[in-house]
Amino acid sequence: MLSLLPMDSRSGRDDTLGLMARLRQGDAQALEPLYRNESGAVYRYALALCANPAWAADAMQEAFVALAASPETFDPLRGSLGGWLAGVARHHLLSRWREARREVQDEEAQDGAQTVAAPLADTPETRLIESQDQTAVWQAIQALPWPFREALVLVDLQERAYVEAARIAGIEINTLRSRLYRARQKLAQALQPMATLSRQGSAA
Repeated sequence: MLSLLPMDSRSGRDDTLGLMARLRQGDAQALEPLYRNESGAVYRYALALCANPAWAADAMQEAFVALAASPETFDPLRGSLGGWLAGVARHHLLSRWREARREVQDEEAQDGAQTVAAPLADTPETRLIESQDQTAVWQAIQALPWPFREALVLVDLQERAYVEAARIAGIEINTLRSRLYRARQKLAQALQPMATLSRQGSAA
């Protein structure tokens, strides 16, 4: 039977499964190549969620500590190792975020109310293309409420499949789609003034 997976994808998956088998058997040296292969993506995911390098590094480390301590909890039939690690990092960040939120609950509640946006006619993709200031785009992403920011990071930035993204976030696919739709709307509205200035500059 022919496999539908590209050869390099099958090879990478086989390598991961082999290393995980060694790790389950107590071979601690198998953790190093797993860390080398997966840590970058886990860190970037965590950083995109929290915008705090120290928190992102801690979350990434916690994910690999959990993997080393309980490698049997990873089930390759339920998703990729990268997705499993991202899920652990996410839970760590949520714990820290809830702790920090308790300290600034009133302020965040006010910020959250200000981010509610109505649907826009233009697509967020158009807004992003029109925008030239990537720093401002990133700031707009970071200003999104956590559930919407996470959906945008998982699907649009990390280009994960809906099934895997929903599994990482611990939600149904329809919920993920709804959050992603609203995140794109909110991002589009945040970028609207920038897009207007860009058009005015081009017309001048």
